[in-house]
Amino acid sequence: MRLCVGLGSPKLRLVVQVLYFAALRDVLGLNEEELEIPESVRTVADFVQHLQRVRPALAGKMVSVRVALDEAFAGDSDMLKGARTIALIPPVAGG
Repeated sequence: MRLCVGLGSPKLRLVVQVLYFAALRDVLGLNEEELEIPESVRTVADFVQHLQRVRPALAGKMVSVRVALDEAFAGDSDMLKGARTIALIPPVAGG
């Protein structure tokens, strides 16, 4: 999580690098993006809810997605504090 001071505003912005894999990448047409998140988003579950609001194409598609914070898998109640990268990894089928 990177803190940036916005021009003309004393409010701090929280910015993370979000990595999209497999079907999520296909749905959004993005491999990755920097995303500003509100200070109220503190846990992985909060982040997933926020992401579905700002990227409506992901609504309903996040149920089985694994979340990794800085390359370590995280649970819904894990705190985002200090995370710089959030990777979203949907289940994959092999054969």
